[in-house]
Amino acid sequence: MEHLPVVVTGASGLIGTALCASLEASGREVRKLSLRGDFDEAALDGAAAVVNLAGENVGKRWTAARKQAIRSSRIDGTERLVAAMARAKRPPAVLVSASAVGIYGMHPSGPADESAPAGDDFLAAVCRDWEAAANRASGRVVNARLGVVLSTKGGALAKMLPAFRLGAGGRIGDGKQPMSWIALDDAVAALRFALDTPSLAGPVNVTAPAPVTNAELARALGKALHRPAVLPLPSALVKLAFGEMGESALLSGVRAVPAKLERAGFRFGYPTLEAALGALLTARSAS
Repeated sequence: MEHLPVVVTGASGLIGTALCASLEASGREVRKLSLRGDFDEAALDGAAAVVNLAGENVGKRWTAARKQAIRSSRIDGTERLVAAMARAKRPPAVLVSASAVGIYGMHPSGPADESAPAGDDFLAAVCRDWEAAANRASGRVVNARLGVVLSTKGGALAKMLPAFRLGAGGRIGDGKQPMSWIALDDAVAALRFALDTPSLAGPVNVTAPAPVTNAELARALGKALHRPAVLPLPSALVKLAFGEMGESALLSGVRAVPAKLERAGFRFGYPTLEAALGALLTARSAS
């Protein structure tokens, strides 16, 4: 089925842009599909697979309207996508649908592999319902539980870089909160691996094998930039500025581990944070 097209939703986002470029570079036809409004269902007919990455940004203060947008963009959009796939004359046989490690909740004990139970906070509930919507698709479904994707082109790392380059970076709160991360190139490779590995199905943690604490991230980034990283962002200021989003996404975390990817034989290009930051910052300097 490698000669058949791959449909990608959320193709203009950080991961979607990189995934589409990777697929096209290897000769795969990519059909980019927006789930906003009345979308082109014909794009699904005859496709080999769908990678569903659509969803509103969660990294802003969570007002009631923002929460609703986060839920509806993921759950309603996925429900509409799955229904359209079912109507296709030649429906895609595979759906790789994004989720997040936030499904485990923000205060689990110990490492969380794919068998860990779901949490009960806002993000966990969104992810749980998001995966349930994707799992209604016929054929093979992979719930790609993404960690924090590191790239200098967008996302958390790109937002951190200006302060750290000035020597004004540091941990957030006490810095003890865990962070499950993955380099962008590895995230793309893992999604492609999920597409092409028939044995992979259900929840799959798309994270590097060595999660770190926020303080460890700050120290590693400061070291990579040859800058001090000793100016913490106090918890009280995070809560004041970002409210519930800050408490859930910035002051808490989860130690997710990629058990299913590793058992299936996936090889990480950047298994450690130091390797990932070194490659990312070297590439940025060269560009």
